[in-house]
Amino acid sequence: MKRLEGKTALITGAASGIGEATARSFVEEGSRVLLTDINDERGKSVAEELGDKAGYLHVDVSREKDVEGAVNAVVDDWGKLDVVFNNAGLGGVSGPIDEIPEEGLDQTVGVLFKGVFFGVKHAARVMKKQGHGSIINNASVSGLMTGGSPQIYCSCKAAVIHLTRVAAVELAGHGVRVNCVCPGAILTRIWTRGADMTEKAYSELAELFSQQQPIKRAGLPEDIARGVLWLASEESGFVTGHPLVIDGGLSLGWGWDKYLEDRQKLGKILRG
Repeated sequence: MKRLEGKTALITGAASGIGEATARSFVEEGSRVLLTDINDERGKSVAEELGDKAGYLHVDVSREKDVEGAVNAVVDDWGKLDVVFNNAGLGGVSGPIDEIPEEGLDQTVGVLFKGVFFGVKHAARVMKKQGHGSIINNASVSGLMTGGSPQIYCSCKAAVIHLTRVAAVELAGHGVRVNCVCPGAILTRIWTRGADMTEKAYSELAELFSQQQPIKRAGLPEDIARGVLWLASEESGFVTGHPLVIDGGLSLGWGWDKYLEDRQKLGKILRG
């Protein structure tokens, strides 16, 4: 039997990258999926490709009414909501902290934190009544460490991780699990601010990312989708409040090769 047979799911930011890969894996495992995004052309194309088990809806996750409407659409069309993957994201505002504009701050927080909160809020509204459900949030290793992403992005992802924990405690008694994934350096359009990636850029990013963690290859959207699928399925039925790190070891530090290189440099310094 397929792992999500008979399930229904809502995925935000599903037109490309991690969201698209997850939608494909959910459909393959038997779930019906409502894909949402603001890129309507791409989102509709993916949904049509996935067939009668998939649908598409325009959703700006920074607007609560959009998220509420998407949750209601799943319930109205399919009678229940088993899984929500709050995935939509963006790189957001960047620059020196004393130069961050309020408009950029609001936009970034609106998508990366408020968008996740709205997804948790309205999923909980339905899942508490059902007595079951799995909510999965897309956080990041940037919420666990510093230096790899802009300040507001890191802060929002840290907030998502803690929101996951507090929501997990609150909803566990209602049969609802809440977890998150923490991706590392994954080859998605977020690095090109939502634009399509050229083959040259893809190749160069893949090479760069392959040198950033102990596992010497770039992360792929499918790597994250497999983790989300596990958290959505009954295989993780005793797991809640967990930040599942999928980063090739990035958050562990520079790795053994870097350690040996630095030791050699230190030895030369000490020997004069």
